[in-house]
Order: sequence, then structure tokens, then C-alpha cells
Amino acid sequence: MNEDVDVEALHEAWTDSLREAWAGESSQEASIGGPLPETWSQEWRGTERDVRVVMARMPVEVWDGFEFDRVPWSRFPHVFGPGEEIAEELGRLRSADAPTVLSVIRGLWGCVCHAGQPSAPGALAVPFLLRMAADPSTHHRSEVLWLVGGVARRIHNHGFGRGDLLVVGYADDEWAFPACGYLQNWSIAAARDAITADAGIVTALLDDADPEVRCVAAYVLAAASGEVGRISAALHGRLRVEEVAPVRACLVLAIAQLAREHPDEEAVAWMRTCWADPGRPAEVRVSAALGWLCLVDDPIPDELREALETTVTDELARVMAPIPWMHMIDSDAGLPRCVEHLLAPHAPRVAARSPGA
Repeated sequence: MNEDVDVEALHEAWTDSLREAWAGESSQEASIGGPLPETWSQEWRGTERDVRVVMARMPVEVWDGFEFDRVPWSRFPHVFGPGEEIAEELGRLRSADAPTVLSVIRGLWGCVCHAGQPSAPGALAVPFLLRMAADPSTHHRSEVLWLVGGVARRIHNHGFGRGDLLVVGYADDEWAFPACGYLQNWSIAAARDAITADAGIVTALLDDADPEVRCVAAYVLAAASGEVGRISAALHGRLRVEEVAPVRACLVLAIAQLAREHPDEEAVAWMRTCWADPGRPAEVRVSAALGWLCLVDDPIPDELREALETTVTDELARVMAPIPWMHMIDSDAGLPRCVEHLLAPHAPRVAARSPGA
């Protein structure tokens, strides 16, 4: 690989051109769709400037041995510049105390997934982060996994409709350039491929003793680009024995998200069976209802509305608030807002209510 790429000049050219194009607009609104920036070349596909290729060619011993210095971080930008300092931050995650680790994770979010927009250095970090999360000595393992889930997904539009809640990447005719100027489509694809390559590491975490780790492991697996049958089977297997309500909700939504990205009619039928069964736990019924709404374009049945009206309570909203899908909608009122958007414009908002009200 050519290490003579002037990444600082390239990064400056990318950001200068995009800054001019985005003048007076938010980066999220201006970065999706439209023509490619003049500084971007589709000829980079399949070359050393394609992060997907770089990661696919990297020997597995680099990831297993935490050989940070063998990764070409400086070739790929994040929002604040070339990404060579990411290696140092990852090293701190392995050695620092718990408060420092949490601070490092927050700093990494700001660099590699700034404002929810994934970047190539974030994708390069995924195999390392997964191995750290699998190490019981790592502090804040669920937060480490959450960062992986973040860099493997597109920024979420809070004005979403049916289906959008479970979208992971961009469509073939969408070009997404976050503030760093590097094609986000490639960054997300690289992260998703890395999750697929290490699916065994993440599926093992579905049985972790920490319920927060189990929950976010499901979130990470739902972004995988392949190994769908194996991953879906692992999620179903964990759901059959899971006793913690938020984790059950995560498992159902993860199964739905896999089916959204990799169409699965059996999963659609299973979702309907779940939300229609009053004997199922409330969080399973509601998560299945949300998943079903995202997977089909069918008219909304009256029985689904009734299921939501009888199960969406203030208590359930609190139970589901911490899970990633709800948290990214609204950290306090994620469930009622989600229901509102998925039913609109076909129905008024289904507000959370107190049990027995």
C-alpha cells in the first residue's frame, strides 16, 4: 500500500469543498444525495483509499494482537482531521481505569461518529473494539459495543416513517458525506463487514453475565452485512431463555432489523405472531409490533392498534428507554415517539399511559 498519500492535503480539500457546498445548511441535510464533490473520485473504489478494501486485506493477527501501528489510520479522516491519534485512544481503552475509559469512549464518539455520522477511522476501530468488549477486564464494555453499533449505522432521521427506524445503511443511489468529507457509505459498509467477520465474538456476548452487554450485543449484530442465518438463530436462541425485559426488547428489534436489511418472510410472520399474542411479555409484543410495522406496507390492523394501546405504558416506556433503538429517538420518551411516527399519518399518537389508567 502506498503510504505517500498526502492525507492532510486530501482532508483539507475534502472539507473545503464540502464546507462551501454546505454553507448555510446542516451537514446532515446537505450531505445526503446530490452530485459527488469534485474532490471525490469513484476511481478510488477498490484501492488503498477505500476503507472496505483496507480492512478486508488486513491480516487477522493485526486485530487479535492489537497491533494498532499496522493500521493506516492517517489515510482516513474523521471530523477533526486525519485519524492517527485513534490508535493511542484505543490503547488507553485497554489500560486505563474505569472513569478514564468512559472519558475516552466519549472522546471517540466525538471523533469517529461525530453528531451520529460514522467515519472511516471508526470502521477501522471496530475489530479492536469488539475484542475489547469480549475481554471481561475491559471497563464499560456495553459502551464499547454501543460505539461499534453507532459507527455501523447511518445517522437517524427523527422524522422517520414506517421502515426507517430499522434502516442501517444508505441506498445505492444515495451518497452521504459527513463533515469529514469521506464517503460515509464506505465507512458504514466496512464496519458492517467487520461485524460479520467477527460475528462469533459478538454472538458469544449474547450470553454475557451483564444484561447491558447482552442488549447492545444484539444491537451490534443487527447491523451485520452477512451471516444472517447464524446471527438470527443466535438471537432467537437467546430470546427463548432471556429473563431481562430490556434485553428481550433488544433481541426482538435486532431480529426485525436483520429482516429489514435481509428480507425474511419467516421473520415477518413471526413478528405478527408475537404482537398478536397477549400471553407474551409487553416488551416483546411492542417490539414485535414496531418491527412488523417496519417490515411491511400493509394497512395497520385494528388489533395492532389495540395491542399498542393496551401495552404502551409509562412503565414500559421507562423499561425500553435505555435500549439503543429507543435512545436514539428520544432518551426519555423514545417509545411513545416511535409509536407516534410509525403509525402516522394513519393514526393519532399513542401516548404512554400509566398502568391501570
